[in-house]
Amino acid sequence: MHDDRTLVEARLRRVLDERVRPAVHPESVPLEVAVWHAPGEPVPVAEGLAADVEPVTVGSRWGAPWGTSWFRVTGTVPKEWAGRTVEAILDLGFDENMPGFQCEGLVYRPDGTPVKGLNPRNQWVRIGAPVQGGEEVRLHVEAASNPVVMGPRPFTPTPLGDLETAGRDPQYTLTRMDLAVLDETVWHLVTDLEVLGELMAELPVDSPRRWEILRAVERALDALDLQDVGGTAEHARARLADVLAAPAVPSAHRISAVGHAHIDSAWLWPLRETVRKVARTAANMTALLDDEPDFVFAMSQAQQWAWVKEHRPEVWARVKKAVADGRFVPAGGMWVESDTNMPGSEAMARQFVHGKRFFLDEFGVDNDEAWLPDTFGFAAGLPQIIKAAGSRYLLTQKISWSRTNSFPHHTFRWEGIDGTRIYTHFPPVDTYNCSMRGAEIAHAVRNFKDKGTARHSLAPTGWGDGGGGTTREMVAKAARLRDLEGSATVTWETPSAFFAKAEAENPEPPVWVGELYLELHRATLTSQAGTKQGNRRSEHLLREAELWAATAAVRTGFPYPYADLDRIWKTVLLHQFHDILPGSSIAWVHREARATYARVADELNGIVDAAQRALAGEGTVPLLFNAAPHTRAGVPAGGARPAEASGRTTRAGRPDGGHVLDNGLLRVGVDPRGLVDSVVDLATGRETIAPGRTGNLLQLHQDLPNMWDAWDVDEFYRNTVTDLTDADEVTPGDDGASVRIVRTFGGSRVTQLLSLPPGEKRLVVDTEADWHETEKFLKLAFPLDLHTDRYASETQFGHFFRPTHTNTSWEAAKFEACNHRFVHLQEPDWGVALVNDGTYGHDVTRAVRTDGDGGTTTTVRASLLRAPRFPDPETDQGTHRFRHALVPGASIGDAVREGWRINLPERRLDGAGEVAPLVTVDQDSVVVTAVKLADDGSGDVVVRFHEAHGARARATLTAGFPVAGAEVTDLLERPLADTAPPAVDDGRIAVALRPFELRTLRLKRA
Repeated sequence: MHDDRTLVEARLRRVLDERVRPAVHPESVPLEVAVWHAPGEPVPVAEGLAADVEPVTVGSRWGAPWGTSWFRVTGTVPKEWAGRTVEAILDLGFDENMPGFQCEGLVYRPDGTPVKGLNPRNQWVRIGAPVQGGEEVRLHVEAASNPVVMGPRPFTPTPLGDLETAGRDPQYTLTRMDLAVLDETVWHLVTDLEVLGELMAELPVDSPRRWEILRAVERALDALDLQDVGGTAEHARARLADVLAAPAVPSAHRISAVGHAHIDSAWLWPLRETVRKVARTAANMTALLDDEPDFVFAMSQAQQWAWVKEHRPEVWARVKKAVADGRFVPAGGMWVESDTNMPGSEAMARQFVHGKRFFLDEFGVDNDEAWLPDTFGFAAGLPQIIKAAGSRYLLTQKISWSRTNSFPHHTFRWEGIDGTRIYTHFPPVDTYNCSMRGAEIAHAVRNFKDKGTARHSLAPTGWGDGGGGTTREMVAKAARLRDLEGSATVTWETPSAFFAKAEAENPEPPVWVGELYLELHRATLTSQAGTKQGNRRSEHLLREAELWAATAAVRTGFPYPYADLDRIWKTVLLHQFHDILPGSSIAWVHREARATYARVADELNGIVDAAQRALAGEGTVPLLFNAAPHTRAGVPAGGARPAEASGRTTRAGRPDGGHVLDNGLLRVGVDPRGLVDSVVDLATGRETIAPGRTGNLLQLHQDLPNMWDAWDVDEFYRNTVTDLTDADEVTPGDDGASVRIVRTFGGSRVTQLLSLPPGEKRLVVDTEADWHETEKFLKLAFPLDLHTDRYASETQFGHFFRPTHTNTSWEAAKFEACNHRFVHLQEPDWGVALVNDGTYGHDVTRAVRTDGDGGTTTTVRASLLRAPRFPDPETDQGTHRFRHALVPGASIGDAVREGWRINLPERRLDGAGEVAPLVTVDQDSVVVTAVKLADDGSGDVVVRFHEAHGARARATLTAGFPVAGAEVTDLLERPLADTAPPAVDDGRIAVALRPFELRTLRLKRA
């Protein structure tokens, strides 16, 4: 037989495009349309429905950026359509290739009942099936004219990312507003041909199955009268029945499809628009569940559920019913799909506390899985947090975006810093927006790395990012793929059902130890410094507010602000979403975030001040309140008393015009350029700075990544660097015991203050940058005379090690990485820490000196500022303040202590006398991260702590109040069923911890 394969395939493509798809809606009549443009922010539904509208025609331009227009569409179903299925086709001006990234709408009935969302892949609204004819149609569309921020040329700077700069020009053209007949037979024929055509394209050319499908498709096309598609569609479908009925082979890969709409809580749209995106999607999905009995939909992010409950009660009622039926599934058990690299220990824990508690309170659902398909890498401390929250599994997909190395597993156990292992799945479909295309299904099969030991994978199915969810077309395709020869089998299942099957099939998969580093999006550790500093400050203010409020409540009856703290935590957790905290959202999002963090700081400072005043009482004794978990200036952790004297610092001039700072612990040399050329640890005589090098060196790099401007820094940025060594001023600081440096470069100005706090073994570097660069990257470098092949980086509830060398491609790819409050480098008997109060990105490199002593220079650099132009063209422009401290001679314990110290500045208040801590621990390596009252309002005191040095620890926790009993709990403060209550002896509890072990105790007050 002659090879006519390409002829038939080309015929299929053209007939589908030009004849069959257009015949899905063979008859239509126009609707009458009128519109009201809301003058400002979105209005309540009742106001939109009642607004005075003006006539408008198809072809009209509408929609200023970020505006809302209320369209009223009316019409009458023709009587001759009786007995047929009729839909309204409402095209607001969609580009079908960009679902979720442009205009959208929510359709209402005249009584305000939401019907379904409109988006580029979901333009229809069912009127009747069948209709009687003559029905009056009246619908209202709340249409959001969200501009296309990611335009035809991605990453091009645009003013559209902020309401204040976007302008008022209409964005869209009203394209179609019709009533139309739906020919369901033709619609099914389209799906038949698409499924078979897509499957055929993925099979080997010499596969018999491919040719069977080809001939069946050819026969179907022969049976189709192109001038009467509707009249002959059934005949064409009959020619396809046999190939569609052929069952999958027994060894076929099995895909659990989970209906899904990964909705970014903010990204190329503001938070307020996500509220509406979630409502549109939830309305669509509940409607689809009614129509499709096999379909299952999962939605993560408790915050988004809470938005539906608060803002769209009618949609919420439908959601609650679908949850009760087990088909609309709360997933993930987190407040939002947060970044996991940068959130601190308690914040990461509270993501699960608030997320899981919402689903428990609303639905009685306790999630087994963490669901983070799009998060930009995963910190090594996360596994034990997942376990401590009572969960067992993790799903992610984003690691498939890594540019250098292909991750070796799709199902594995992920081991964290304390040895906790979490069963993890990484869908081989390589997308969290699966649309059931044959190419996606075939890719999942080919790509699956666990063949031979496992056959199950998961496919999150539906339009996401900007929302929309699963479509009826995807459900129809999945139905045909349920058991089809040549394809993987597809079954709608809940996440928990998938994980149960996967674990039963493959109970001992490979183990991956340490962080799941994404070899992409490394610049998210630095972009939008104001957002990152707001997060860091909020986390530590929340610690202070809980600590002092709990202490004051127990000691003085101070009213513990349960509701305020709950609300503020949820605000901070929301802003840890993986496009807000990473700095990859539009300008509007970050402008609002900075304002929100300022309000949060004011409110938390108010709580702290009120609680401390209640504790201090009336008096004139100068008290230092110490919120850090270690003693400071003689003041115990969590207590207050007068500070002990701490010595003095001197500054002297050098003959070369430089300066020397000395506090009896460190002697620091500052050259005439304001660079640090010596830091001597006086106890050992050890020099910290590498020979011939200088620290406190600001370095400026050109920074234009190949794409993903706010997200990425590509390795070639290191090829060009400017050392900022010229100084405008190098003078004594105002106190006479510090050094002030001023540098200008480009359009920017940096002012630094170098100081040695009396009695403290650390060089403090305060940096104020008035930053006005474009596409530049600013780093702060310290070249250290230190030989080590690894360094410690703080993460949640501990630290882990990264190499300083690049032996492998895996190591080389980590050229920019995340730390929390410290990085620590050490030779066996001496180490150095660099601590910070609000930066995350850093790099560590090593070089062997070719002159002099031939020793090793290990350089640690903190990333300060970037200047990408997309999606926020003014990223980081303005004034920023950073504090870093170099700590010579530091052990890992010193790094832990100094990291806390720099993030929890002392507070001073006059009072009656000493305030004893509510809880004390007699071992520095056991760090208390939270002291609070139990969330249930019982008055119980909750203490969370962990081993922080990476060694086993025995300690005694002592309560400063009468204790009637204690329980070991999970993060949600629920007793652990398999753990005996600890013995309490006069308020003392003995604890023994493994390296980095996390524990929560609930203390019942006597």
